[in-house]
Amino acid sequence: MENAANNTIRPSFGRSFGTGMEVMGKNFLALLAVVLLVGIVQAPVQALRIVVEIGGINVFVGIFSLFALAFIFLVVPVFDFGSSYIFVLAARGEKVDFKHLVSGFSDNYISIILANLLTFALVMIGTILLIIPGIIVSCRLAFVKFLVMDKKLDPIAAIEESWRLTAGHGWRIFAMGIVSFFIIIFGILMLIVGIFPAIIWVTSAFSVLYNDVLDEKGELEKAPATTN
Repeated sequence: MENAANNTIRPSFGRSFGTGMEVMGKNFLALLAVVLLVGIVQAPVQALRIVVEIGGINVFVGIFSLFALAFIFLVVPVFDFGSSYIFVLAARGEKVDFKHLVSGFSDNYISIILANLLTFALVMIGTILLIIPGIIVSCRLAFVKFLVMDKKLDPIAAIEESWRLTAGHGWRIFAMGIVSFFIIIFGILMLIVGIFPAIIWVTSAFSVLYNDVLDEKGELEKAPATTN
């Protein structure tokens, strides 16, 4: 028991980004493909913004806006949650499997959609209450999408579990969020294409943190050893 405790990994800011960099290096092309595919799926979001900004025929704008909003809330979350799960598995040393990008449509679709809506609503409510509560809620719910996919939890259970797991790690998550913002900005400045490795690194870092928190609490399910 004592040996197991000594072998437990302690979550940390440096380890999350350091190991996240290693995860990116080992799986760069596969994770780049994941990020690009999710970006393509999210294209209607950007198209909606352009249409709203440019304007045009009101009927067309209204119909397209409704379609885009439905797509954003009913389709995009499946790819978003699925890609997050792929990063979690990659951080565990498992092979990148693209089936997880769409597995949510058949496995736990309702949980994904409701978890996404509830998280969005809670963060927005917290933000309305003088911003600071919104930041706190956002940090404490950082693991919701991981838990829905990894543990197959329903939305309420995922929110409660994320709140439990992130207890004592709120400042760490907040600091990682600030640093991640500047990593993304730096990636954009690097001739735009730098945004892709930036996203991969940031997402890998948070995936490492999630796995480390589970490991710290003795709740991480180790992948079975594979033989060639």
